[in-house]
This record gives sequence, C-alpha cells and structure tokens, in this order.
Amino acid sequence: VNVGADISTAVAAYVRRPCGSIMVKNGAVDELKKCFGARMEFGTAGLRAAMGPGVSRMNDLTIIQTTQGFCRYLEQCFADLKERGVVIGFDAREHTASGGSSKRFASLAAAVLISRGVPAYLFSAFTPTPYVPFTVSHLGLCAGIMVTASHNPKQDNGYKVYWENGAQIIPPHDKGIAAAIEENLEPWPESWDTNTASKSPLLKDPYQDIHREYLQSIQQHCFHREVNKCSEVKIVHTSVHGVGHVFVQAAFKAFDLRPPYAVKEQEDPDPEFPTVEYPNPEEGAGVLNLSFALADREGATVVFANDPDADRLAVAEKQPSGEWRVFSGNELGALLGWWSFQCWKQQQGENKASVKDVYMLASTVSSKILRAIGLKEGFHFEETLTGFKWMGNRAKQLLDQGKTVLFAFEEAIGYMCSPAVLDKDGVSAAAIAGELVSYLATKNTSLSQQLKAVYDEYGYHLTKNSYFICHDQNTIKQLFERLRNYEGEESYPKECQGFAITAVRDLTTGYDSNQPDSKAILPTSKSSQMITFTFANGGVATMRTSGTEPKIKYYTELCAAPGNSAPLLRQYLQKANSSHDKFSSCV
Repeated sequence: VNVGADISTAVAAYVRRPCGSIMVKNGAVDELKKCFGARMEFGTAGLRAAMGPGVSRMNDLTIIQTTQGFCRYLEQCFADLKERGVVIGFDAREHTASGGSSKRFASLAAAVLISRGVPAYLFSAFTPTPYVPFTVSHLGLCAGIMVTASHNPKQDNGYKVYWENGAQIIPPHDKGIAAAIEENLEPWPESWDTNTASKSPLLKDPYQDIHREYLQSIQQHCFHREVNKCSEVKIVHTSVHGVGHVFVQAAFKAFDLRPPYAVKEQEDPDPEFPTVEYPNPEEGAGVLNLSFALADREGATVVFANDPDADRLAVAEKQPSGEWRVFSGNELGALLGWWSFQCWKQQQGENKASVKDVYMLASTVSSKILRAIGLKEGFHFEETLTGFKWMGNRAKQLLDQGKTVLFAFEEAIGYMCSPAVLDKDGVSAAAIAGELVSYLATKNTSLSQQLKAVYDEYGYHLTKNSYFICHDQNTIKQLFERLRNYEGEESYPKECQGFAITAVRDLTTGYDSNQPDSKAILPTSKSSQMITFTFANGGVATMRTSGTEPKIKYYTELCAAPGNSAPLLRQYLQKANSSHDKFSSCV
C-alpha cells in the first residue's frame, strides 16, 4: 500500500500511545494491518469507525487530515468563508486506550479551521446533533461538523458534515471533500495547537445563544399550551447515557409540559454505556427495561427514549394488559404525521386552499402512511432515498419555493418536526410527542387507540423490518449479485415463498421495471446496495446495506385501502413474523 508519509506520521503518532505500542510489542500484525492498511472513506455520512491508531480509525491524526481537506474544499466553494465560519458540536464519547474523545476531536477540528483564519463556532459543552444544523441555518454559516457516532457501539466515533443550507451533504460534495482530504494528508504545523486556538478571537462559543434560540424556535409548534399546563400525564424519559437529558427537560419546559421522570441510572452522559449492551433505543425492551421499571413505580404510562446524540426518539406505551408496547418508527411516524397535519389545519382555520402547498416526506424504505393521509387530505407526499441527507435537502428546496414542509420521517425512529432543523431531531420530537400525549389524554384516548383510528381512517399499513449482521463485504456483494442474476444473467426472482413478484427496482444499477425505459427515477449509487421487490398482493420488500453499520437490512410493508377490515393483513403479518428464516433462505 503506497501511503508514504501518511503512514509514517500515523505510526510515529500512535506507537507512543498505549494501544499502539501494545500492538507493536505484541507483534499483532493482523491488527496493525487493519489499522494502517486502508484509509477510512469519506462519504455523504462523513466518517464513522472505531477510535484507535491508524488511518482506518478515528484519532487525532485522521481528524486533522479530514478537517484540513474539508477546510480546503470550503475555501474553494465559499469566498466569504472567513467572514461566515463553521460550527462544531460534539457528544460525550471517549476512548481511554487511544486518548480519543469527541471533545478532543472537536477541539482539533477548530484548531485546523482557525489556523486558516476561519471562525470556529465550537460549543463549549456537549450538545444534541440537531443543534449543529440549527446553528448553520440560524447564523448563516458555511458548514457544520458534528463529532458523534450516534447509537453505535462505545468504541466508535464519527464525523458528520452539514452544508450551508443546514442539511447533510449529498453528492458531489462528498467526492470533493474526499479528494481534498487526500491532497492534504500532511498535518499543517498549527493543526495540533489547540492551546493557541483556544485563545484566538476566531474561536466563538454559541452554546448559550443557540440553546435559547432553539427552544424559542420549536415553540412555534406548541399549539395546546393550556392543555399542557393542566396535564396530569406522567412520562418517563431516558437519554440512554447520552446527551439528551438536559435538552429534553428544557424542551418540555418550553412547551409548559410536566417534566418527565428521568431514569437516573442513564441520565448523565457516560461513554461506557454501562446499563445497555447497545445504546440504541431501536432495539426496544432491552434498552428500555430501566425506563419501564421507573414508569411502573411512578404510575407513568408513556416512555420516551433518545439515542445518545438525541437525534432520534423511541416511544413506548403501557397497555391495559400491563404489557409495554414499543412503537415502531413507522407507527410513531404515522402518529406524528397525523398530529402535524391536525395542528396545521387548526392553525389555518377556514383557509383550506393552502393545503396544495403543504408537503410531507419519508424515505423510500419507510411506511407509505403519509401518502395515504395526503391522498385523502390533499397535501403532497414525496419519498426520497434512504437517509435524512436526502429529506433535508429536498425539504430545503421546497421551502425555498415557498412551500410548507410539515413533517418528514424515516422508519429508523428519525423525525423532522420543524423546518428549523433540516435533519432528524429527537429533542423537538419529544416535546411535540409530549403535547400529543397530553392532548389525547383530554379525549380519554391513548397513543395505541389513536394509531388504530389513523389506520381505520386512512388504511392499515403493516410493516415488518429487520436485519442480518454481515462483516464480509464479499459475502454482501455475492448476495446481491445472486439476486440480480437469479435465473440467469440479469434476471431477478419472480416469486418469494409463494408470493409473486410483479416489479423490481434496483437503485444500485438504476433499473426499474415499472418505468417505460426501465430506468429508476430516484438517484442511484453504485457504492451501496438497494433492491426493492413489489408483490402481486400489494406488498413491498426492500433489501439494502447500511452506510454506518455492518448490516443487511430488509423492510416489508402491506397496505389496505381505507375502510377495509384488517383480518387478511393481520394474517399476513403473523406469517411474516415467522418468516425471518424463510426470507433468509429466499435471499
């Protein structure tokens, strides 16, 4: 591997660290190859990898190299970069063995920018990820950097980038930044000097102002303040050892909601995530057991959970049977989408004409319940590629055209409830969901009952999503290539476990059998795998690879027309629930 000075710099920097020197002393050749053999690839999701030594890991050197490349790219794109600047946020992750931490990485990123005369708006304390895109938009900055690995395992960290429009980057910026990183691997002399940077007038702390302005901004979505003030509903909240506690408490206060009960064992940021195997609320009951126990002690009926960087929200509700129901991302998307439209209608009064300018968005692997609501209510629904980078950028385009973007969501418990943040935001979503719970309580209605009412009115949308762990890229490639050449070259499966397939869309190759020219309408990417199968019974199944985790994910949905009874759908779902292995064998 011809990496020249880059690898010698990395080795020199890290054999002096405990983890690096131990590998050298122990002759851990395979581990050293993993660390130094191939550089991390910068993509639209930025970087995400384990903290540790080497060019394939998150460490001081790779953060400096990445920020140097990003800074050079920004200099090419913005003549006024040195007037506007860049915001930098970080979560509470820390890796003692390598000396890496989110705060340290953020300080290095600031030092790099300041060394080039670029103002760095570095938060003085950990913040939720949504605060970074909010700051970009609110202050009119050129870009934003968030150092976080979200809900990944504790050893991981990440480097997430936002553009001047307040949304995550999309092509061609990823390629431009990646090329600039490769051209700026040698650290600049001042890039290591965080002490000098800390005294620079170019270093600014936006924490207090942004916290106040953010809370002020989300209050435009508080429509039932008097209900909130009088509500007796008890809600438990957990930040799962992440940064969310302070900010969700503040958001509830901004809405005049009763403060949620905090799970003390998980309230404060802790990079070890000691009470959970994985700090991901999507995993359901395993992450929420302490929340359920607290709710039972306090008589609370609803549980909210943020992931560690507080950009996602999970919700659970106690059922009459005493069991806890954890809502899927699609179910909570249905409830929040319905609620957003109800609040908008209330605000509009008799002015129904403006509904033609209202939009809601969802990723292509998420439920199409918003499409069903839109068809009946008159607003527009659009689907995008997977990831909030696509929804955020599309929302910005629509807003610039004078449209109203009420809501966007992805099935992975990500919700954009306010255009002030063009990304998923678990803090504002928690406050808005808290108001929804309080409002429903005045109607003696639960979240579960309201979800059923939504499905009764707009049609049942039943989903079954899951994933397989796979670390071998060759296996993943072979799996998808087999699907593309199932019965000979360039032939996809015609059925799966007795269900006939009527259409195929492959967003890796750009093929779509539903289009007259067989070309997909949504953007395609050869760097990721994604195939969607449509079945004769109206079901849809999508398989794709994850951009941030070693997972092959699949998503299935079956929809019924409004007013239809659901026995057939329930029967189908029960069959699907026992079909994980069948789906695996079909693949």
